[in-house]
Amino acid sequence: MSGRTPPNRVVEILLVDDSDSDVRLTQEALKDAKVQNNLSRVADGIEAIEYLRHEGKYSKASRPDLILLDLNMPRMDGREVLAEIKADPSLKTIPVAILTTSEAESDVLQSYGLHVNCYLTKPVDFEQFIRVVHQIEEFWFTVVKLPPVRNRRLVAATLGADAVEPARDA
Repeated sequence: MSGRTPPNRVVEILLVDDSDSDVRLTQEALKDAKVQNNLSRVADGIEAIEYLRHEGKYSKASRPDLILLDLNMPRMDGREVLAEIKADPSLKTIPVAILTTSEAESDVLQSYGLHVNCYLTKPVDFEQFIRVVHQIEEFWFTVVKLPPVRNRRLVAATLGADAVEPARDA
């Protein structure tokens, strides 16, 4: 199967996770990814919303092609972040993958109720964690067709966004 992401395009991934060890594992797994990527990390939900809305120190942040979101974080948890993303017409087309330690059925149901794109439980084993991150990368950047970067303004306008994020294409 041929890749959906152009080979010369760097994909932007936003990792929202307060666990430094999980961040290091994710960075390690993405080092040898099939698709060039730029992994940005924020440690809590408030920072995630600031990043996505280009506020404060994130005024020059790139719009992510994929958000990897932990559920249990300080200040604003992943459920609240997910709800804000999916309620915002300029953000709701960004795929969000929950990557969490929680196996609670209530978390799974609530996340899908908030329109998460997929829910994955973080494996405890290092090799399994690496495999899961590689599978995320394989699926989202070689199988799935994402909205083209240049057409995101059109997508947001089609979905009824009143205020559309300015283009930040490279």
